[in-house]
Amino acid sequence: MKLCITGGGTGGHLMIAQALAEAAVNEGHEVIFIGSTHGQDKKYFEFHSPFSKVYFLETTGVVNQKGLGKLKALYKILKAFFISRSLLKAHNVQATYSVGGFSAAPASFATLSKFLPLFIHEQNALEGRLNKLLKPFAKRFVSAYDKNSPIQGYPVKEIFYKNARVRDKLKTIIFLGGSHGAKAINDLALSVALELKKNGINIIHQAGESDFERVKNEYKEMGLDVELYSFTKDLASLITRADFGVSRAGASTLWELTANGLPALFVPYPYAAGDHQFFNAEFIVENELGWLQREGDNLNNTLMQVIKEPLKQKSEKLLSYTVKDVAQTMIKDVKSFLRK
Repeated sequence: MKLCITGGGTGGHLMIAQALAEAAVNEGHEVIFIGSTHGQDKKYFEFHSPFSKVYFLETTGVVNQKGLGKLKALYKILKAFFISRSLLKAHNVQATYSVGGFSAAPASFATLSKFLPLFIHEQNALEGRLNKLLKPFAKRFVSAYDKNSPIQGYPVKEIFYKNARVRDKLKTIIFLGGSHGAKAINDLALSVALELKKNGINIIHQAGESDFERVKNEYKEMGLDVELYSFTKDLASLITRADFGVSRAGASTLWELTANGLPALFVPYPYAAGDHQFFNAEFIVENELGWLQREGDNLNNTLMQVIKEPLKQKSEKLLSYTVKDVAQTMIKDVKSFLRK
């Protein structure tokens, strides 16, 4: 099978793209990637990737543009649409999987224009505008938040399942602000650090590169020894060591914590498109899998109350909720469809 994976812009979309590509390659399929020169697409896949070929086209988002900016963005997508058509033909692509984001627009529309099957994965609880537009034309629309989705679960790296465990006692807490850090979560960690340490709770903290020095100096002034990172690629092992998490509610991180069985208080990024991080975390709360609190709403009091609650029941429920091998199932589904 020859497959195109398209989409990106943010790390969440691209991690799904990678998971799908790895699953496809492991099954012996050939996979190309069509993304954008903007966003994080090149950072993820330009030099090291499971794809046989990667293409980064000159596109930008449309929704966040104004006036002439919208027209320019649409023109770039139109140019990239025709390039995508030629790429699909050159590689004899049989189907396309879109992981969402503005990067997905040219190749998704090119796929439909060539009457090839389009598959879509929606990473957030709130459907993206492009995905919502393309949904009626897709052969499959997969979402971990939709009980009617033909495939349940969210593609997560195997290491989070492999090292999953039930948490029954709070010894270590981890603060995660995302790849760039989050001042609100950093401030929260600093405000409760002394009390946590007094209660014998170890702290792991990913502060982000831009706020690292400030956070480091404040811990030093308090005389506290914490495990502090600006950024780390070894996040999976840190999450595994923790017994409780405080995190943004980006889809990938949210489902990684779920797969690992780590109970968490989610503090959604308030400026995410469509407030989608809030809806991601709200889904977790509605299913009694974790906790949610907006920025600025007595976060420190909420955290100190939440960590007093029993962890074991939440952790066990998280583990029972996860579905393994989702990426493999998605790839097998495409192959099965093409056989019909």
